[in-house]
Amino acid sequence: MSTATRADLATEAAPPADTAGRIRRAVLAVYAGLFYVVLYLPILLLLVLSFNESQTIGLPMKGATLRWYGEVFGSQKMLASIANSVMLGIASALIATVLALMLAMGFRQDFPFKGLLMKIILLPILIPGIVGGIIYLIFFGYAEIPFGVWTTALPVHVTWVLPFAFLTLFPRLHGFDRSIEEAAADLGARPFMAFRRIVFPVIKPGVVATVMFAFTLSFDEFIRTLFSIGSQRTVPVHLWSLLSDQMAPFLPAVGVVIMVISMLVSLAGFAASARADRPRR
Repeated sequence: MSTATRADLATEAAPPADTAGRIRRAVLAVYAGLFYVVLYLPILLLLVLSFNESQTIGLPMKGATLRWYGEVFGSQKMLASIANSVMLGIASALIATVLALMLAMGFRQDFPFKGLLMKIILLPILIPGIVGGIIYLIFFGYAEIPFGVWTTALPVHVTWVLPFAFLTLFPRLHGFDRSIEEAAADLGARPFMAFRRIVFPVIKPGVVATVMFAFTLSFDEFIRTLFSIGSQRTVPVHLWSLLSDQMAPFLPAVGVVIMVISMLVSLAGFAASARADRPRR
């Protein structure tokens, strides 16, 4: 048998080289399609159901209406809960980010019990929400601190989101080239000026991302808020108080409003991050 014939037989016996690649690409395409369906179909369904005229949540639709949005924005309690959630989220995010930034700067140094202190900072992540809520309830009651958004809920939310903010900022600062700061100090820059002019512009996108992440965690928190806010309400607590055996028909509209608020916060964060990354002239 000639060499050419053997080569032809080997080529016919072996599958095409790109067949496996096409199969992998097809599987990945199907997987990606299913992922996007699972991710975005519930959002689309929520948007559609928010306009459903029916008194029950579900399909088929019985007509289109803006009634449920009118009930959301016409309810003083709902508007107050949205305002509380937004203000509490912003305050918690800003305070936690500032504290996390200070801690991350300090943890670049070596000092005694550094590992123990880091474990203490991260401890709130390991405590279940229901346990933490009971602890806060007992503590504030024993200390006779009046329950409210700013007196009790704010410190609880800051304590909750601080470990996440720290974990977001610490890697950025830990990997920062400190020789640049040392060069600035050699040129006469004070520590705060070196931080403001050199360090902060580099880590600013991470700081913006930390604020966004912390706001989302605070805005969505339910268990710890329920035990610490008293008679006032955030959106999750207010919705929980309204729920009965049958879901209220305006819940999809509330979900859309919350989603829009989260999107606006994200867009603002992306815009701020883009401005931070833009080179200065």
